Amino acid sequence: MFENSIGVLVPNVMLPPAGTDFSKWAVVACDQYTSQPEYWERARAFVGDAPSTLDLILPEAFLGKPDEAERIAGIRRKMRDYLDRGVLQTLPEGFVLVRRTAAGNTRCGLVLALDLECYDYNRGSTTLIRATEGTIVSRIPPRLRIRSGAPVELPHILVLIDDPGRTVIEPLLQKTDELRPLYDTDLMLGGGHVSGWLVDDPNDITAVLNALQALTDPAAFSARYGDHAPLLFAMGDGNHSLATAKANWEQIKATLSEAEQKTHPARWALVEVENVHDDGIVFEPIHRVVFGAGGRDGVEALAEKMRAQNGGVTVTYGGSAPAAGGKTHVIPFRTGELSGTVTVSDPAAQLAVGTLQNAIDALLRDLPGASVDYIHGADVVQSLSKQPDAMGFLLPAMQKGELFQTVVFDGALPRKTFSMGEANEKRYYLECRRIEP
Repeated sequence: MFENSIGVLVPNVMLPPAGTDFSKWAVVACDQYTSQPEYWERARAFVGDAPSTLDLILPEAFLGKPDEAERIAGIRRKMRDYLDRGVLQTLPEGFVLVRRTAAGNTRCGLVLALDLECYDYNRGSTTLIRATEGTIVSRIPPRLRIRSGAPVELPHILVLIDDPGRTVIEPLLQKTDELRPLYDTDLMLGGGHVSGWLVDDPNDITAVLNALQALTDPAAFSARYGDHAPLLFAMGDGNHSLATAKANWEQIKATLSEAEQKTHPARWALVEVENVHDDGIVFEPIHRVVFGAGGRDGVEALAEKMRAQNGGVTVTYGGSAPAAGGKTHVIPFRTGELSGTVTVSDPAAQLAVGTLQNAIDALLRDLPGASVDYIHGADVVQSLSKQPDAMGFLLPAMQKGELFQTVVFDGALPRKTFSMGEANEKRYYLECRRIEP
């Protein structure tokens, strides 16, 4: 075991043997296509009887359905079957270097395991591993039913590091010819292509750990972010899955001696780590449409909430708006045929999305019949905001460099701040790992 103080376990991942059809083995994250069960039916038709991670997950499209318990029992049986028949084979201790191309973008990552003792999803956390958005605790129990008692885990979790010098992952990309290839396959149903290599040379592993350790150097971190506890791993995707792993570990931990707690495999969770500065990572904005309030009265009511929470707030109808700059947030809106901007000159939040979300939350508390929806695409916002009693707000794309700064200073981003690509760009399940002794 490679000892370190940054919460990283060098895992023994499990994969099917050479010759496996990885295009059928790899399946997209279970929390995608939740309103499109037909996608999962197409996936099943494509897989047929071939070994597949589709047998090891429960798509959230089927969560809460009458046959949920039966499906979970079937997952348990299939995990045992794959272990018994050698469909899952244990690799030497090491990371997995991943290169993924989807929707014209190529990004790279490193599969490793993170210590759940170093993770706290609560707001105000100062742990090395933190949530970037608020965790909805009610979403954990349904997912815990799936993980609890499972002999293996398989991740769709993406965790980001702030590595502008590209010191952790990128050096490995220069030596893929020296690494053992694990898979190289197209991904089903428009998922692009993925390749993976085993990183098991002790020198390479040590170099990665040292580079990660350097990112937590107190002096270097303080120079960038002031006097704050170092943040090394920030959630990019799958926070509720990591929160579920944490809940599962806490249940198991309560049954163990102190010595057993130090080595039990469920203490760690398998994830893919990516560099937020990777050119292939694109943050897309998620806009807001409020239903049950609109017109000039609706906009002014929202502006009043902003005034109570921030500094100067002005509403401009039509015409040109002042440019955003410094700490000024400029938020375009449309309601019916009326359009304009709300300008907040001294916002309390780091990001415009925080300024807007805080005001919307306050407005909805006063209007029990109103609601908010989170929208991809400015054209959809423009269309929906033409409905009676609706108003839409367009948000700028979050700059990737703002992620760590906001989490460090604000504790967490507002929910639905950004998206790391569309559904078919999310992580596909590939690597597995045993989480029982």
